[in-house]
Amino acid sequence: MIRIKARAPTARGVVLPTVWGAVAVGYKIGCPLAQQEGLGARIVSSAVFFVVGTGLILHVRRALVRELRQARRVAGAAQSVLLRPPPPRLDGLNLAAAQLSADRGASVGGDLYEAVATEHGVRVVMGDVRGHGLAALGTAAAVLGSFREAAHDEPRLTGVLRRLERTHARHLRERCRAGHPSSGRDPGPPVAEQFVTVLLLEITRDGEVRALNCGHPWPYLLSGTRVEPLAHADPLPPLGVLALPAELEAGVCGRLLPGECLVLFTDGVEDARDARGRFFSLPAALRRAVLDEPVSAQKVLRTVFAALLRHTAGRPADDVAVLVLRNARARPRTCAAARARPATEDQQPSAHP
Repeated sequence: MIRIKARAPTARGVVLPTVWGAVAVGYKIGCPLAQQEGLGARIVSSAVFFVVGTGLILHVRRALVRELRQARRVAGAAQSVLLRPPPPRLDGLNLAAAQLSADRGASVGGDLYEAVATEHGVRVVMGDVRGHGLAALGTAAAVLGSFREAAHDEPRLTGVLRRLERTHARHLRERCRAGHPSSGRDPGPPVAEQFVTVLLLEITRDGEVRALNCGHPWPYLLSGTRVEPLAHADPLPPLGVLALPAELEAGVCGRLLPGECLVLFTDGVEDARDARGRFFSLPAALRRAVLDEPVSAQKVLRTVFAALLRHTAGRPADDVAVLVLRNARARPRTCAAARARPATEDQQPSAHP
């Protein structure tokens, strides 16, 4: 939760209203014209008090504008720390990311993403908290904080996901307890409506991609001019709906070869509608992005967001986040087979319920 502490009034903020008030009182008491009952005297008195009132209003307005600007700077700094922009290059991968909150004035909302380089490979999370805007910010902060620690500590991707599950459950219990502090009782299991979808990816040095998906849309793979989902397997339930299965294994989704891209996104992208109620076609926007060479992560991101904003007339109804990863590592020179993409068209990640 973001808290903004109000500042104490400055000397200028106290002196100016006092001066304006003294002018009004001094005129009423000490000016002979203010004691007269004629029409001209009344007009002059009204003009004086109008000027004094206008000055007070303008002073208060300037003070409020200054406080609002300060609050926005503080909130923007806090939100940028929460959902910090990824580095342009991470262990041989080029990254580009952007998000848009559905709440006006908020720079982040219920969408979350992060990519970190670890000894196990580049680990990526993309998630979507139920709800949008600032109301979902606390849950997004809890999940992101847990991922940033677990990505380095856990040797297996399944361990990262279980850490996220425990963090999310603890966060919801604390929210329930804070919402009913007088009961003094354990709030019990969190309600199923407070869930978060999570996609975890692990990209090794040789480009192998492992995934765990809890209710999130599968990313798209851009290979040359082809645009296809990374996998077609049914995902696990979102975190907070059902407990994770006792036996869990990350699925292998093939390899991300040099020059190929992965496009991760939240459901606010494909659920976006235009004025006629038509859904946004993300694959069509991606096909336009790969028509011209060279394809870069930034170019794909710009193309998607430009098409999305045109489709929604600049007003998406839900939070939107997109993360593009492009393999910029050197292509191996061993043999032609190393340059050919493995046959993983029908391969699906394995998740043992």
